[in-house]
Amino acid sequence: MVRIAVVGSANTDLVARVDRLPGSGETLLASSYAEAGGGKGANQAVAARRMGADVVFIGAVGLDDYAARTRRFMEAEGIDTSFLYAKDTHSGVALILVEENTGENMIAVAPGANFLLLPADIRAARAAIESADILLLQMEILPETLAEALALAHGAGVSVILNPAPAPPPGLLDTLLRSVTYLTPNVHELALITGGRPVDDAVAHLLASGPDALFVTLGPDGAALYTRAGAAETVPSFDVVPVDTVGAGDAFNGALAVLVAEGLPLVEAMRGAVAAGAIAVTRNGAQPSQPRRSEVDALLAGGSSR
Repeated sequence: MVRIAVVGSANTDLVARVDRLPGSGETLLASSYAEAGGGKGANQAVAARRMGADVVFIGAVGLDDYAARTRRFMEAEGIDTSFLYAKDTHSGVALILVEENTGENMIAVAPGANFLLLPADIRAARAAIESADILLLQMEILPETLAEALALAHGAGVSVILNPAPAPPPGLLDTLLRSVTYLTPNVHELALITGGRPVDDAVAHLLASGPDALFVTLGPDGAALYTRAGAAETVPSFDVVPVDTVGAGDAFNGALAVLVAEGLPLVEAMRGAVAAGAIAVTRNGAQPSQPRRSEVDALLAGGSSR
């Protein structure tokens, strides 16, 4: 069993479903409301665990009911929460509107305890990071905390997957990318983190900054793999009916981490990650939608691509 260390955010998602996404200043009545575990870090930890990895999650929650629910859920999934720190504030919360017909969404996040996860907390979890096969990171924690995790992994020779979401301003990643093995932006984040460069120019710029490869997710069009070796390799998505796109990118990243750690060729790992994302969009909620390994394997064996 491969071991994945995830450093990142843990939120509770407050989800309202609407007929259409509202315009500026507009109030709509929701058709339903639900609460579920969220946060890109916690989502990806659940995704990796359900893909069969041994997962340790390093993050922070507050002193509230949401924190207790988060801890109980992650432990029930079999995730090691030894480094899920309790901070004297509220837990992270995401306010999410989901459009009924398309599954598209709008999200606002109140980070709370996630922004009190400090470099000292990462150093306390040093052994968990250094013993991992892959460290999985996102951008919903403080930059200095992210940098500390990257430095520990790089110093120990641990491969790192960085999902640059939400997209940081252009230039912020440049000094960090030397310690990143695989970068996984979606196509919109690719443009944002490179100042709107054309795709080929953006990819060349990022690869020159350090990563061995870029996996660019393309929503319903699948994903593309870029390396310094030459032309991109693409994997189409699968023929599914989307219900809720929240958590699809996290399904991709969690599955990718496990499949790369298992030693699959990068393009095959990407295909499995695309399958995980495709399954996730057919279900509601970020963490509840994360697929099991058996489901991903079944889709790969018999699913039809677009």
